[in-house]
Amino acid sequence: MQLVSEVSLERPRAVSPNGMAAMVERLLILAPHTDDAELGCGATVARFLEMGVDVNIAAFSTAEASLPPNSNPDRLGQEFLRATKTLGIPESKTFVYNYPVRQLGYHRQEVLEELIRLRREVKPQGVFLPAGTDLHQDHQVVHLEGVRAFKDVTVWGYELPWNHVTFSAQAFVRIQLSHLERKWEALQCYQSQLELGRSYFSWEFVAGLARLRGTQVQEEYAEAFEVIRIKC
Repeated sequence: MQLVSEVSLERPRAVSPNGMAAMVERLLILAPHTDDAELGCGATVARFLEMGVDVNIAAFSTAEASLPPNSNPDRLGQEFLRATKTLGIPESKTFVYNYPVRQLGYHRQEVLEELIRLRREVKPQGVFLPAGTDLHQDHQVVHLEGVRAFKDVTVWGYELPWNHVTFSAQAFVRIQLSHLERKWEALQCYQSQLELGRSYFSWEFVAGLARLRGTQVQEEYAEAFEVIRIKC
């Protein structure tokens, strides 16, 4: 296994298992729902932004059906904008869609067409999306259509452990405590999910997973990714 992002103050490099590297200056993150990107790769995003990478993010559902009772239907959408701003992503770099949660499969062609539009508009050199072993039905749609839409760029899959039976990590991004704290600060913008008491919305979970992934590559903290495609 190779440690990703070893370059010091230049662009982070996506390193393939055979050691070839691809420069990523413009990144697009695909999130089936608001909060998935921050949970899956928030600390990596914080590091990439710090290093000058142009980060764009698209969320396909504001998951109105997953809100606490009597919530404003747009609550998660507003929390998403606060969270991404906290990470350092301006609103002009965010794309929010309102497909119903757990029903992306019924809108698969529409999702693909939106991804193709994003490909033309953003022109990313790298894409982060849910890993291929993510079992959530919406995540599977975004993964499969994302890989299909972005055939000619580097693609990594981020992990959301509660949705996995297995996860194969081939790439690790070394992060600092400051990046992890920025991720946690962004996650705290999702008060709706904190109210629901989701176990993965806790500092203990976020820091514990980062320590585990760091230990695998002899670092204090890291985030892990499935390498789907490397374009060098």
